[in-house]
Amino acid sequence: MRIGLLAACMAVGVGLAGCTQISVSERHFIRPDAPGTVVKQRYTNAAASELSVAGKDGAFLNGILLEQPGARSTVLYFGGNSFHLDQHAQHALPLLAACGSNVAMFDYRGYGRSSGKPSIDTMQADALALFDALNARFPGRVVVHGQSLGSFMAAHVAQARPVLGTVLESTATSVEDFVHANVPWYAAPFIRIDMADSLRQVDNRKAAAHFSSAALVIAAGRDKTTPPRLGRKVFEAIPHQDKQYLLLEQAGHNDALRTEGAIAAYCGFVRRL
Repeated sequence: MRIGLLAACMAVGVGLAGCTQISVSERHFIRPDAPGTVVKQRYTNAAASELSVAGKDGAFLNGILLEQPGARSTVLYFGGNSFHLDQHAQHALPLLAACGSNVAMFDYRGYGRSSGKPSIDTMQADALALFDALNARFPGRVVVHGQSLGSFMAAHVAQARPVLGTVLESTATSVEDFVHANVPWYAAPFIRIDMADSLRQVDNRKAAAHFSSAALVIAAGRDKTTPPRLGRKVFEAIPHQDKQYLLLEQAGHNDALRTEGAIAAYCGFVRRL
């Protein structure tokens, strides 16, 4: 995730009157492709099939499904706000597939292969639609896994649907907490955040309070974007006793699962569900 407006303001200097109030809108978190963008190289995997799920408004969510022999679960993966299937699947898919589960991943609406215009509301509705489609195919065997922005999508599904398990990677409590966490301590007294209402209602602690199945929260010790303390608060909000908190001290925001020991712990969680 990122806040370009906040970074720009910091560069100018917090002493300027124009930087004492920062307006944060959905466009600072959701970064769809520019109209007319063409995929330069399409990701292909002989073992994976292409899937298309219709959104409520006629948009199509396109992705892939890797099915593995003897798989006992299917991981539905939600990437960060820069995730593009054709750009990132070649690295993400082998990591997730290492556990022996089926793996499904899609482009968000307005990104890569998927059509439509993204917003918080439409992306949350899409997340439910994707889960429903996979759960119809693999009843009661779908695990939701979200990284960064995707953790908000996964948590939204987990609070509303009978997921087999939930993995929140590099997550945060709320958009509001995330914004404040990215304001330097020395600047905080001089800045007032004006946030869109649609962003204020996104809160992973509230979602986590409704989880009814096993959960794994993965935090990265060197994560400057979503500091580990935010993930810890989400973990503490989960009422289900079957929960784990994995702190990877040497990991950064986007490389948690590539850190030594991470996949072993991740697969241990997924395989026992």
